[in-house]
Amino acid sequence: NAVENPMPQQRMGAATATVAAKSSTKTRSPASIIFLIHLMLSSTIRRSTSAAAFTVSTSTTRLRAAALSGGKSNICSSKPTATAFPGIAQYSLPTTSSAQAYNNNNSINRVRTIMSESSAPVNGDNSNSYEFTEDERYLFDTFGYLVIRNVLTKEEVAEANAVLDKHMHKVEERMDAALRNTKEGTSLSGDGKRGRMDLGGVLEWPGDDSRVFKSILAHPKLVKKFHGLLGKGYRMDHMPFVIAQEKGSEGFSLHGGTVDCGSGEYNPFLAYSCNHGKLHNALLGVSVQFADANAGDGGFIVVPGSHKSNFKMPQSMIDGEEYTEFIRQPVTKAGDVVLFSEGTVHGAAAWNAEHQRRICLYRFSPATNCYGRSYFGSEGRTWPEAMYNDLDEAQRSVLEPPYANRLDRPNIEDDGSVVVTTRNSKKKEFDRKVFGTKYF
Repeated sequence: NAVENPMPQQRMGAATATVAAKSSTKTRSPASIIFLIHLMLSSTIRRSTSAAAFTVSTSTTRLRAAALSGGKSNICSSKPTATAFPGIAQYSLPTTSSAQAYNNNNSINRVRTIMSESSAPVNGDNSNSYEFTEDERYLFDTFGYLVIRNVLTKEEVAEANAVLDKHMHKVEERMDAALRNTKEGTSLSGDGKRGRMDLGGVLEWPGDDSRVFKSILAHPKLVKKFHGLLGKGYRMDHMPFVIAQEKGSEGFSLHGGTVDCGSGEYNPFLAYSCNHGKLHNALLGVSVQFADANAGDGGFIVVPGSHKSNFKMPQSMIDGEEYTEFIRQPVTKAGDVVLFSEGTVHGAAAWNAEHQRRICLYRFSPATNCYGRSYFGSEGRTWPEAMYNDLDEAQRSVLEPPYANRLDRPNIEDDGSVVVTTRNSKKKEFDRKVFGTKYF
């Protein structure tokens, strides 16, 4: 896999060695002969090293920022690549062909490329893996989000969309000025005529209407990802709801952050950290895609790496007016799931596509963490009763209130089974004597 056109200095080295070799017809001293052999070997090593450095598999995960094209495509178009918010050049690690372009154009640091349809998406193609991989661990820790491809099948997406069609008349549109979430007249605010539409109750719909939505609670393609990002005993923290946008609908200004992007204050309820190789998210956003979000369509946007920021964000960036080259819109397809730390600054761009944007947003937290209070329910005891209908044991365990794993908490195992983690019987008996209750 040698590079066809080596770097200029490599060609120079080869030529020097060749000339030196040709001029060696005269009688040379032993020292001269050794010098010439050293020169030729050095040139060969440089060429081999350079070739290896520039030979990059097209299946390698690429970290790139791509320009929003503004073009439109159908709801099920070509395989996704990652794009940046407005106006960023697209970069990737060079392949053999791009290395040739590198030499021919005499570029220095980066190679501008257009990713082919066979290229891997920015966070890796995880459609065949149920594991939380080392690649995903690195990428989440670095960027603060992951895109998990093909979590739902085409049939499940179609089933969910049919259900949404049936319930869409119940959506609440954010039209009142007090409910809008962007600065008027900015790129995030849309046409000013349409607001974001919210639809709740997805886990309470009867029978099969809630089946696909309930599957996310303990989906076999997600459980190990949840364990890697939240730990065992993870729990649902907010009521999930559907977000829909029509063309021109308002997005959402950038918000969130381990250090709040607006105030600059540390936010322990959203914080991300990594300690001793373990990732910790106080609150994890889980966005299930029911429609494609192609390059330039809008929808979910994120500031990669902002979960580690130590300072507040410029207000003009929060409003989408400046520094947009650092804001990314991941391209997603129906059935994909975006996992993001609420400690990563994120928002939504105004929707530009002809088809309706549809996602369902969940938030999960570690066993002992709590942000929302919906788990108290209307009676102050539990989630709404209808949520528990038709749940399996694993799904039901995710609806537990916040408390430590060692206090008889049902934990989903990697194989999907449920095991109750507990203390020994002597300690439990002692606590009952001391406190007069089962738990302290």
